[in-house]
Amino acid sequence: MLNAILLQAQGAAWTNILMIVALIAIFYFFMIRPQQKRQNDIRKFREGLKAGDKIVTAGGIYGKVKAVNENSFLVEITDGVRITVDKGSVYPSAQQAAQDAAQQADKK
Repeated sequence: MLNAILLQAQGAAWTNILMIVALIAIFYFFMIRPQQKRQNDIRKFREGLKAGDKIVTAGGIYGKVKAVNENSFLVEITDGVRITVDKGSVYPSAQQAAQDAAQQADKK
């Protein structure tokens, strides 16, 4: 009788452990992994920028890259108006992102 109770308790403990492992796996595959992928995509985008590429800054300023420095970009926001922007605050423009997505879809 006591053995049966202990076996049931062990079964319940293993069930709880499996549920915790399942929850961790769900969090990893649905939250952590996609975020890491997005961060890697943005990092690769920033590393691949060159003069002439269109960008959007974190502050919402649209412009075109004129020069690439070690930690910053020289961005022309209108004719003759240039600003220096930190690399960490640059994102692809919506049009550029749509074009890149279409090109990647064509490759597949």
